Amino acid sequence: MRMLISNSSSTPIYEQIKNSIIEQIMNDELKEDEAIPSIRNLAQDIKISVMTIKKAYDELEQEGYIVSRQGKGSFVAPKNTELAKEKAQQDIENYISRIIDISKKYNIEKEDVIETFNLLYGSDE
Repeated sequence: MRMLISNSSSTPIYEQIKNSIIEQIMNDELKEDEAIPSIRNLAQDIKISVMTIKKAYDELEQEGYIVSRQGKGSFVAPKNTELAKEKAQQDIENYISRIIDISKKYNIEKEDVIETFNLLYGSDE
């Protein structure tokens, strides 16, 4: 499992870990029922506190991305299409928020942004 952590990021480390695992699950790099590293092993591999990894794993389990099996470890949960769709919707909203911020910064009219979106979205048809 690949893991890229930035100490200079404003995103907390546990959240970077969590997001990295979610991304790998969504991209099918981590498959359903595949074992993920134990909390201790991952902590050793990426030189991060066990408590930080535990927090990331706890949130991943709460959100339905992984399941823990007593004495066996943590595994990728069966893919929940609604969960995947919700994550995609959240990503889209984040990008749109950035687009809005940029367009306001440079005084680009909403209609121009919408026209650009329509042109680009329709270009695949």
